[in-house]
Amino acid sequence: MSNPKSRKNLGRGLSTLLADVDMNTDLPSNARNEARRGADTTLPIEKIRPNPDQPRRSFKPEHLDELVASIREKGVLQPLIVRADPNDVGMYQIVAGERRWRAAQRAQLHSLPVVIREFSDSEVLEVAIIENIQRADLNAAEEAAGYRQLMDSFGHTQEQLATALGKSRSHIANLLRLLTLPETVLDHLRAGRLTAGHARALVTTDNAEALARQIIQNGLSVRQTEALVKSSQTPAPKRALKPGKDSDTRAIEADLTAHLHLKVSIDHRVGGQAGELRVTYKTLEELDGLCQLLSR
Repeated sequence: MSNPKSRKNLGRGLSTLLADVDMNTDLPSNARNEARRGADTTLPIEKIRPNPDQPRRSFKPEHLDELVASIREKGVLQPLIVRADPNDVGMYQIVAGERRWRAAQRAQLHSLPVVIREFSDSEVLEVAIIENIQRADLNAAEEAAGYRQLMDSFGHTQEQLATALGKSRSHIANLLRLLTLPETVLDHLRAGRLTAGHARALVTTDNAEALARQIIQNGLSVRQTEALVKSSQTPAPKRALKPGKDSDTRAIEADLTAHLHLKVSIDHRVGGQAGELRVTYKTLEELDGLCQLLSR
């Protein structure tokens, strides 16, 4: 469930927050002076501390080595985003740019260009999650977890995330579906033993763990995986025929189906007051739309 208190404390929309914090680190080598002009000031590196609530806990040495070499040659092209440390006067806490800060330490820099902003604790966490999502080495499971955290912690919808982050809504919906897989399968995805394509094919099956082992052992392609999943599924047993529905029930079904743009089925218990109403959706986008409609 989303946290209303977090949303209230945030105070700014996701798009506004992203506009305030430029995540682009792919600046050309001749843009050093321009980047430094974009900084508010420079700070001694010892006065800058990482965010203790940073959701990213691991920094791959090989990727950090590349950044260290670049910083030694060109300097830090993109300023860090910092805020005054709320617990230590005179110190600053990283909002975005911990990877650059770590690499700068290894490159033995004494000061760093920074942009100082006033962010609440909620905003700091939100920016940290967004920066984490935009990592180049992120795998599909980690990216999906980042989207889920933004939705659960700050109440963002798939549509809001897609608009603000420049992603398609179907991309976010498909990644979120991966989180329904067993944790062992997600571990294979994080470790690179399975690709996102393999994982998407496994979402539709009930024996994902066993099939994942087969895929890894036999080195199956995504297309072969899709065929394996299809062949492993047993046809659903035929349901016993029910008495025909009366015209009033069929009319209500038709009206609701037209209104919701989703298939609606009503099973009313003959002679009683109770029954069952079933709404069928085919995609997570349709489910999200239904949830938004019901919540209104």
